[in-house]
Amino acid sequence: MPLTDIATAPSPELVTTTVPSLPAPPPGLVGEALRSDKTRAEHDRLALDLPAFNAVEIRGPAPVIRPDGPLRVAAWNAERLKYHTASADLVAGVGPDVLLLSETDLGMARAGNRHTTRDLAGALGMGYAYGVEFVELGLGDEREGAWHAGETNATGFHGNALLSRLPFSDVALIRLDDGAVWWLGAEGDQSRLGWRMAIAAKIETGQGPFWAVVVHLESKSDAAERARQMTRLLAAVEGLAGDLPVVIGGDLNTKDILEQPQEDWLANPQKTEALFNLMEEAGFVWQTANTAEATLRMRPDGTPLPPYGRIDWLFSRGLQASNPRTVPALDKAGNAISDHDLIVAEFAFD
Repeated sequence: MPLTDIATAPSPELVTTTVPSLPAPPPGLVGEALRSDKTRAEHDRLALDLPAFNAVEIRGPAPVIRPDGPLRVAAWNAERLKYHTASADLVAGVGPDVLLLSETDLGMARAGNRHTTRDLAGALGMGYAYGVEFVELGLGDEREGAWHAGETNATGFHGNALLSRLPFSDVALIRLDDGAVWWLGAEGDQSRLGWRMAIAAKIETGQGPFWAVVVHLESKSDAAERARQMTRLLAAVEGLAGDLPVVIGGDLNTKDILEQPQEDWLANPQKTEALFNLMEEAGFVWQTANTAEATLRMRPDGTPLPPYGRIDWLFSRGLQASNPRTVPALDKAGNAISDHDLIVAEFAFD
């Protein structure tokens, strides 16, 4: 796929302010947003200066363990992270040093109005950096709206997180698009304020530091738009990481990979997804950090319907990847706890 216009994506916006606790939106925000015109100007008026969009909540790990062998890094779209005990069991069974986590709720009725990232990190003895991707103006998607009718969101945050049992620093939130995708034309759809984003942090190990990045690309996108978002991400990573090793992982929503036979998903995904060309040009590899399995799965309510592709990926530069696995996101009874499986690999310093 030609990369015309992709390399001209705007420079990324970085948020580097960190706080021990993200402030809730002002009490009247949701009502004002629901009454406002669905224009980009109104979105930006409501969202640009919102404190929760301009800081990252962090808590350090304790105790600190510095592995001397390969590092284990996992990525998982936890689909709201609604199932605390089952999620903690799943992640503990994998035992990652770093977990790149997307779709986590804070103060959403659909997840029990909990701080799901903080709860999971506490159960695993890990520190975390959590950033807000969206302020949800309702109860969620159509299914969630029906299931939780009459309930109220305590805060309404939905975001991504980086969990680590190792010390981390230099945390940055990277905005990947111009925002308002879930605001413009949102009538009859899930209405949100916000931007797709990534969170990056420098992780300290017994063998030296590396950078870890959790990313979540827009689902309402085509391959060219996904590549533009990765261009922004790579520009930010180059500025942050310099010559240090990097692991990037998360939900890239690489839906067009379904146009290829499954045997090509791992070997040649760039045939339909231009972002892999960009990653290769930037020195990243994925072939040894991933399997060729699908990462989507059906939930207990029968959604989503097949076919399922691989839309979750790990990439590395300056580290040797090995032992990739795709781990079913199931509880002990065999019920799905997310519509995404967890992916994990080991990474060794060159």
